[in-house]
Order: sequence, then C-alpha cells, then structure tokens
Amino acid sequence: MELKWKTCLRAGITVVLLFLVMHYWSVFTGITNVALGAAKPLFWGCAIAYVVNIPMNFLERYVEPKCKKEVAKKMCRPICMVLAFVCIFLIAVLIVQMIVPELIACLQILLEELPGVLENVTIWMEDNLQISALLFGENSLLQGSEADWQETFTKVINILINGLGGVMGAATSIISSVFSTVVTLTVGMVFAIYLLLGKERLGRQFRRLFVRYLPEQVTKKFYYVVEILNQSFHSFIVGQCTEAVILGLLCMGGMMLLRLPYAAMIGCLVGFTALIPIAGAYIGAVVGAFMIFTVSPIKAVIFIAYLVTLQQLEGNLIYPRVVGSSIGLPGVWVLAAVTVGGGVLGIGGMLLGVPIAAAIYQLLKNELNR
Repeated sequence: MELKWKTCLRAGITVVLLFLVMHYWSVFTGITNVALGAAKPLFWGCAIAYVVNIPMNFLERYVEPKCKKEVAKKMCRPICMVLAFVCIFLIAVLIVQMIVPELIACLQILLEELPGVLENVTIWMEDNLQISALLFGENSLLQGSEADWQETFTKVINILINGLGGVMGAATSIISSVFSTVVTLTVGMVFAIYLLLGKERLGRQFRRLFVRYLPEQVTKKFYYVVEILNQSFHSFIVGQCTEAVILGLLCMGGMMLLRLPYAAMIGCLVGFTALIPIAGAYIGAVVGAFMIFTVSPIKAVIFIAYLVTLQQLEGNLIYPRVVGSSIGLPGVWVLAAVTVGGGVLGIGGMLLGVPIAAAIYQLLKNELNR
C-alpha cells in the first residue's frame, strides 16, 4: 500500500512539473538561458581542461615513473600541467608570429597602393558617370551659387553626429564584448587548472555520488557511455590535429612547386584553420588569397584553384581516412556528421558532430555485437 502511495505521489508531482514547465515555458527558458550564461566560464574551463589533459597525460606517462621521491611525486602533476600549457601557448605564439607580421606587411602594401587606385577610380567615374553633373546639376544637392549652404551644412552636421553616435555605440559594444570574453576565459582557465589538479578526486566523488543515489545498473551504463564518449573525443582531437598538419604541409609543398609567395606562412595558416572540419581550410584560403593578391592577382587565382582542388581531395579522401580511422567511424558517416552538425550548429556543430556520431556508432556496434 505504501508503494502505491509513493508511486501516485511521484506521478502527480511529475504531471504538475510538466504542466508548470509547459505553461510557463518562456519563463523557464529565460531562467535556463540565464543559468547557462552564468555557467559559460565553467563550460569553457571544462573544454580547456579536456584539451590540455591530452598532452598532460602524455607527459605524465614519461615523467611520473622517473619520480622516486615523495616530493617529486607531488610535484609531477603541476609540472606536467604547466608544461602542457606552455607547449600549447608556444604553438599558438609560433603560428601568430608566422602569420601576423606578413599580414600587416600585406596591409601596408595595400594601403600604399590605395591612393593611386582611388585616383584612377575617381578619374574613371568623372569621365563615365559625370560626377560634376550629379553634384551641381539641377536636381543635385549643390545647385551652383543658389544652393542653400546653411541647410547643406546642417545636413552634414547631422550625418556626422549620427555617424559619430553609431561609432561610439559600436566601440562601446566591442570593448564590452572584449572585456566579457577576457573575464570568461580567465575564470575558465582558473577552473580548468583546478580540474586538472584534482581530476582523480573529482572522479571518485562523482562515482560515490552516482553509486549512492542511482541503481547499480544505471551507474554502469552511464560510465560505459562516458568512456565511449571520452575515447571518441580524444581520438577526434588527435586525428584532427594530424589531419591539419598533413593539409598544411601539402598546401605549403604545392605552393612551393607552383612558386607562389608566402608558402610557409599560408601553409601554416591553412593547417591551423583546418582544425575546423571540412570548411576550415577555406577560411585560411580567403586570407591567403588576399595576401597573394597584393603581390600578383594572377597568382592569387592560381592559389585559389589549387587550394579548392586540394580541399576536395582532403575532404573526400584524406579527412575521412585519417580522422575516420582514428575514431573508428567510416568515411561516409564522417561526411554525414560534418554536414548535419554544421547545418544544425554551424562551426560548433562541425566540431562536435564527428565525435558524437563516432560514439553513437560505437555504442550501436557494441550493442549489436552483444
């Protein structure tokens, strides 16, 4: 009798909660969005910790066996963590040092050539579009000596004031966004450090919590799914980095054979942006084409044609084999996961779609084999 009463109470509470959620859906979604926004630094911290944990584990496997003394064992984890952060930071600095100076040089070349180009455009417009007639014609704003200069001056002042207000608003928005991003990343970095230093203890605490409040079978299935997801994401990150290195080297080698400028720098840029699945190389192609265009427009066209061909080979042959084999997902499902994930969540969907699809594929495969 007591069991039936508890069952009815649970069913009643569930129905009431569902009704409240459906009736106050807008309030519920608003509270959820506020909570997710407040927890954004923690999510970033988890992502940073997961990525840094990959080289950190690699370093620990080689350093920890050599630590014999108790003090050395205690210092092994912090040292490996610092080395992992330093390695990632140095790679990022190296990429920036290779790309930014050349990009600034190209912008300087473009700015030096810009006045002459504008002068030629102005002469062409004067000859073909009759700008003088547009400015001083019968229906123009400036109608010779009879123009209302006071009204014209007022219009100009209003345009400048409105434009200045828009610029100030945009500048304030940019500063606020940059400050918010810096604070979010700083809090996320601190949270990631705490996670990395105490990951085993946190794992034991969560396991005790699940064992205490969840059935044993549910706990086993939960940890089984988490293990498959961890393997998929770990293999995806390693495979994606490998594929990015391959694409960057192929881009640099092909540009050297074609005698295109900035081969090493653009190859590094394309390899870095290739961390975004399938479409990432095109982002680097835009910047690379712009830089080559400052040297030779014809070579920029050759570069675009070469990179489009290379990207097609990479997307259909290299990427499915390298990333697909590392995560155990056939090439056709890699392409499907990237397409669907990109269509649903954009770039974030491209990054998450492949490892999630690989985890689902592995779970279904194990279940069917069982």
